[in-house]
Amino acid sequence: MDVYSRTALRFAIIAAFGGFIFGLDAALISGTIKYITQQFSLSDIQLGTVVSAPGFGVIFALLATGPLCNRLGRKKTLLIISLIYLASAIASMLAPNYEFLVFARFLGGLAFTSLSLSSMYIGEIAPPQMRGKLVAMNQIVIVVGLSSAYFSNYFLVNLIEPSSSLASNIWRLMLGVEVLPAALWFLLILTLPESPRWLISQRRIDEAKRVMAKLMPIDNIQPTLTDILSSAPAMQNLNENFHQQFRSLFDSKVRTALIVGIVFAIVQPVTGINAILFYAPMVFEQTGIGTNAAFLQTLTIGLVSIVFTFLAILLIDKVGRRPLVIIGLSSSAAFLFLCFWSFDNATYRLSLREADSLLSSPVFANYSFDHLIDMTFHSDIEFKAAMNNVLGDELARNYESEFIKTAVSMNVNAVMFGILGFIGSFHFSVGPIMWVVFSEIVPTRIRGIAIPFFALISSILSFCIQQFFPWQLNNLGAANIFLFYCIAALIGLFLLFIFLPETKNKSIEEIEVMLASHDKLKTPRTLS
Repeated sequence: MDVYSRTALRFAIIAAFGGFIFGLDAALISGTIKYITQQFSLSDIQLGTVVSAPGFGVIFALLATGPLCNRLGRKKTLLIISLIYLASAIASMLAPNYEFLVFARFLGGLAFTSLSLSSMYIGEIAPPQMRGKLVAMNQIVIVVGLSSAYFSNYFLVNLIEPSSSLASNIWRLMLGVEVLPAALWFLLILTLPESPRWLISQRRIDEAKRVMAKLMPIDNIQPTLTDILSSAPAMQNLNENFHQQFRSLFDSKVRTALIVGIVFAIVQPVTGINAILFYAPMVFEQTGIGTNAAFLQTLTIGLVSIVFTFLAILLIDKVGRRPLVIIGLSSSAAFLFLCFWSFDNATYRLSLREADSLLSSPVFANYSFDHLIDMTFHSDIEFKAAMNNVLGDELARNYESEFIKTAVSMNVNAVMFGILGFIGSFHFSVGPIMWVVFSEIVPTRIRGIAIPFFALISSILSFCIQQFFPWQLNNLGAANIFLFYCIAALIGLFLLFIFLPETKNKSIEEIEVMLASHDKLKTPRTLS
């Protein structure tokens, strides 16, 4: 690796570090669910609101990100985002009540645009032959953040005794882990240069050349500069107002880019990845393995995520984007169907012998379970409804894991294999490749609007998935949820098989010209 490649790698790592904080936020909250539910007596919808609040916040942030990064530049916008992450982490850790916690996490959601903005920045500074790997680094740092959070949560759960005075506030310690990385990212961003393509759009050519001199040999600077200017004669469009740029999204020359971007933006969240990552311990508890074992299993999610994301990065510039997406979505659908099948065939039965130690607890002294003993339920919905009728919603929710552990009969290994297989398939394909494709297929002149627009669609759907997952789990059941995710993966596979182009080893300008020259509706579509 030459000095220019190393420099591009360093800049990409710093820009992508916001993804590490995003991963921390996603996984740290998963460990707090049981504790904040009990401390603030949360309903399913309130719990969903706490978890999904960042997803709601990012919707508003994405409306401003495009105009902001076009006006202030990529670097200054990243600095603002890092400060928002820091403020949110501190406020979440100190939240005195449910409402303040929701606000603090909503504030953090304003910073989730770091994912789309860092992809944009990396795509603009990366050499064509490295762009796939460098943009996909976003996903690497996300999964490293996820894994770090799962390890942190597991460590804290096992470090602090349930009888300790810290036990009731363990969730504050979990959320506080995010503070130091957020502060570090702000300091690292100060060392980044501005995007040369943004500088060119502002007619700051000399500054752009100085940045490009760090990224390529001197002899390549003028030809690259000429290519950028000649392939985007409307670079001044970066200074147009929002409505003008938004209308440009629907130009016939970018139709394929628009279709691919929207399909990716829908497919990624509706296959359920954020429901599993944000609610990981809750999902595992549905199999009856218990709370401590559920936290332990989340570590496996982190490790699988890292391994398959690294594998995707190794292959993305060799095999290409299209094959990885097709393989990954096909296997995702298969593994999600396995989860559906396992939950659909599960039964729930409280036998007197197995349930005696649980039911003899003083907590249940005033409740009668006689009519439920040895009764078989054929779905988790029926079983939870029966527990709610006896105990009431709050007490049943607090002891849900213990009752499921005692009563469930299912193929736990199949569920575990299905969930981990889906996690691996996602991080092998749609996870990292979505951001790579976003950074490649959109012309520079509308990049500041298009990528946040795609991210906005993805964020709205992610918010809905996160917000309603606890309610869906208790009203639709795990089997139906996984069946829906499976169908979504199959539909996404069909559409991307038709429209997704192969873009490996092409410059952004070459991709723009080639997409514009092809019949936008032909299939399959591979650029060569």
